[in-house]
Order: sequence, then C-alpha cells, then structure tokens
Amino acid sequence: MELSIIKIGGNIIDDEAKLSSFLDAFAKVKGKKILVHGGGKLATKVAEGLGVQQQMVDGRRITDAETLKIVTMVYAGTINKNIVAQLQARRCEAIGLTGADGNAILSHKRTNASLDYGFVGDVDQVNSSLLTSMLLLDKTLVFAPITHDGKGQLLNTNADTIAQELARALSMTFTVSLVYSFEKAGVLMDAEDESSVIPTISPTSYAELKEKKVIFAGMIPKLDNAFAALKSGVGKVIIGKAEELPQLLAGTSGTTILHE
Repeated sequence: MELSIIKIGGNIIDDEAKLSSFLDAFAKVKGKKILVHGGGKLATKVAEGLGVQQQMVDGRRITDAETLKIVTMVYAGTINKNIVAQLQARRCEAIGLTGADGNAILSHKRTNASLDYGFVGDVDQVNSSLLTSMLLLDKTLVFAPITHDGKGQLLNTNADTIAQELARALSMTFTVSLVYSFEKAGVLMDAEDESSVIPTISPTSYAELKEKKVIFAGMIPKLDNAFAALKSGVGKVIIGKAEELPQLLAGTSGTTILHE
C-alpha cells in the first residue's frame, strides 16, 4: 500500500489563499495520507501580544515554559483544528493529532552542551501500529509539531523531523513518499531565482553544495531529514512548492533526494 506523508511549511500556513489552494490539492491525493504542519508566524504574534520574548537559533525556536504554552495553543489548537475543519469541508475525513494523542510520538527533551533549547523534543519512538490502524480506516492524519516524553511533559518538536520519523516508522508497512512542501520551487542554486531549482541532490552533491555555501541556514535541517528518511527505507523524498503538490508526488517538479 502507498502512503503519502506531506509536510507543509509555515509560510503557506500564514497565507490564507495559498493554504486553501494547497488543501484543495491535498484533499484530492489518492490513497493513504498524512499531513504534518509547522507553526507559521502566528505563535510569534501571540507571544509578542502577551509580552513573551521569542528567541530563534538557526531557524529553531528556543522554547521556555511560557513559549511552550503558546506554541501548544497555536500549533495543536488554532492551526491544527483549522486545517482539520477545512479538510472536512473538502470531504476529507481528517483527525488532528499531537504526539501525545494515543502515545503517537514519544520524545525526550533535547540536551545540548552549548545551548539550552528549553522544552524542545527529539523523537524516540513512533506508535506505528496505532497510526497504521487509523490509516487502514481511511482516516487522514494531521499532525501538529508537539510531542511528549511519556512523563506528562509536552515538547515542541521540529515538524520536518516529525515528518521524517513518521515516514521512517511507517515505511515498514507502507510504500512511503515523503514530500516537504513550502513556498519555494525546490532547493535553489540561487535563493533569489525560482528558476534555479536543483533537480536532484545526492549525498556527494549535498556535501559540495554546503561547502560552497549554496545551501545553508534553514534548508540544512530539511535536507538532513530528507537523507535520513531515504537511508531508513523511505521510497521517495521530494522538496518543492506547495502549489505544485500533484507534480511533486508525480516526481515532475521540485528537488528529488537521491541515494548515491
């Protein structure tokens, strides 16, 4: 059985028209499917309104106790349920989840000798039997980037990583296609030129592109997750524009991540 796992970036979530167009296309995707969404700018706006200062390092949010409350409300609440409701309107039977629901994704609090990320989680285990049973009931799963540690603590967790970990775990049962969809046409040779899409990237070319500083900052975690997924048995990994979802799934658009 085929399974499409699609991660949607925050810049699409922030744009009502682009999100609506993406969900039109996503609802029409055939077969089993999971949508993983990021947080967009809403959490930052809410935090600013509440006077809670935000700190970002390499595109990742430092999550103190107050920020954790905000991202849980925004990611698992407003954004997740809005997407689920919009999918229901498109006759797509969707269920919104965090990692805590049904013990779906177990994580541990990240430890880093040089930097305290706060309540940020790194994934340990995916409850693939639970998710498989829901998918076999023809439910579309919509994951917010919140997990838990099994001891009552919620954790803010990178959505790209969640998508990769879901793909890895479920590739034991399904033939998985993993798509990272965002506002760009793919991995670009020139960040300002949408026509400069790099059609394929292998481990060797990835190392060269990083060395030449063609790829840097926020794209590196996405590509690291893409290669990790491929190494763990995921059938296909593609990065590209959310508005081109059918073409991404068909492999005719975006950047395809390859084995050597």
